[in-house]
Amino acid sequence: MSTASTPSNRSSVGRDRRRVVGVPKLCWCGQSIVELISKSTPNPYRRYYQCSLAIQEKLSNDQHTCKWVDEAYLDEIESLCARTLSLQEQFE
Repeated sequence: MSTASTPSNRSSVGRDRRRVVGVPKLCWCGQSIVELISKSTPNPYRRYYQCSLAIQEKLSNDQHTCKWVDEAYLDEIESLCARTLSLQEQFE
């Protein structure tokens, strides 16, 4: 796992940023996603996913995927809960 810093106000959904639900597998541009660790003061050691192209080109405030790991996991859990409820309803 790599380490890098990220702006403290980075969010999974920016004004122009595309919404990524769950754990991102690829960026919309087709590049791989890398898991990093924030070194910012407001979010020390908080893990996040970011597009490898954005990292390589040192892009900031761009439209490439960037999402906190904890938010991605919560999305995945919510999705699994919804699927579980749907399956339960089918069997009842």
